[in-house]
Amino acid sequence: MALWRFAIAGFCFVGTYEAWSKPQFWVYFTFQTGFVLGIVMLWSGAATLLKGIQPPAWLKGCLTVYAIVTALVAFFLMPPDDPAYVPQVIGIMTNTMLHKIAPIMAVIDFVLFDPHRRFRWHYMFSWLAYFPAYLVFVLARAAIWPGSGPAAGGSPYPYDFINLDALGWQGFGISCGKLAIAFFVISLVVWLLDRALPSKALLG
Repeated sequence: MALWRFAIAGFCFVGTYEAWSKPQFWVYFTFQTGFVLGIVMLWSGAATLLKGIQPPAWLKGCLTVYAIVTALVAFFLMPPDDPAYVPQVIGIMTNTMLHKIAPIMAVIDFVLFDPHRRFRWHYMFSWLAYFPAYLVFVLARAAIWPGSGPAAGGSPYPYDFINLDALGWQGFGISCGKLAIAFFVISLVVWLLDRALPSKALLG
């Protein structure tokens, strides 16, 4: 179990390493949440190994929600990565590590290795607080540094579906509303799954 969690942390850290030389990459939702996931998995792996204090249930659940969001966006909304431009480590593209492998492993970790029935009903709402904060961050950054990238042509918007310049305020609002609904549905599913699983971890 500890090795599994260390592996997730490793995929997260390798997947985000580009941002240390290209700070504009930190505007990506997946880089921010992926790096935090790596820290929490490193903590959890060490706690498992040393029989120490595990990360709070709220935090683990929150990152599970965002791991699912990351994977769904990667599989259904983002174009395939070009191996000619995306760095590879041990033959795997770093984007694949961050957007697909680590999130899937994190969900498996939650289902199999975590104790359950620890989530309060209001967690499914408080887990969503990061989403509007992230949107404010993106908009503020775009207003202050309009040509800062990381998107093509220097656009400060990391994703087409929250590109205010391309969508306009109405389109931006509609897109954000759809995203908010999707975030809530995923949050609800994670909460219900936690309630449905046995209180004791299935493995470990």
